[in-house]
Amino acid sequence: MSSITKQFLSGSSSGKGVKVSATAIAGGDTVHTPDASAKDEVWLYAQNTSAADIKLTIGWGGTTEPDHVIEHVIKAEDGLYLVAPGLPITGAGNVIKAAAATADVIVLYGYVNRIA
Repeated sequence: MSSITKQFLSGSSSGKGVKVSATAIAGGDTVHTPDASAKDEVWLYAQNTSAADIKLTIGWGGTTEPDHVIEHVIKAEDGLYLVAPGLPITGAGNVIKAAAATADVIVLYGYVNRIA
């Protein structure tokens, strides 16, 4: 029988937000590295602290467009936006990364339901 445990994002410090400093997805900031032997169901929320709308790019296990890239425009100073609604990912090398059109104004929050 499977078990589910709630985990912090691996790119987070004790559940705190992950600031997106990278401006290109090829060198993106690590948000989460999934467990190689379990399925991780990832929930991500983005906040934009800028006075302008900002494009956020998430590399979901890779950086090839459009195969591994999710893009969102995050509204200015408007609270949290759901950007990954419980999407599953597993396996070594399938790192979730993020980049934004402007550095240091997008913060990602979230958690992982690890299914083992």
